[in-house]
Amino acid sequence: MKMVKMSINELDSNLSKEETEELEAAVGKPVVFDEDCPEMTEKMLRQFKYMNREERVKQTVSLRLSPSTLKKAKSFGKGYTSLLSRLLDLAINDEDMIKKCI
Repeated sequence: MKMVKMSINELDSNLSKEETEELEAAVGKPVVFDEDCPEMTEKMLRQFKYMNREERVKQTVSLRLSPSTLKKAKSFGKGYTSLLSRLLDLAINDEDMIKKCI
């Protein structure tokens, strides 16, 4: 079974000194599995991978944008459609933003 490993450098840079020290101390310790945190089987890993997949798969839609909005979005370069998707996700979950647009 493969274990996911990260280096401390890959973690959030906003960690406190105590958090960083705690993580550094844990590096050499063995992983201990128990009934609350069992080692995952291959079957469990496959199920975990596809859990909520329908919620994660993005849908293709067509919408109309003003020329200035499209130009601005494209100015961010490759991946501008992903940027638009994230912006829309944030806006649609912001009640004040929705009220401004209605």
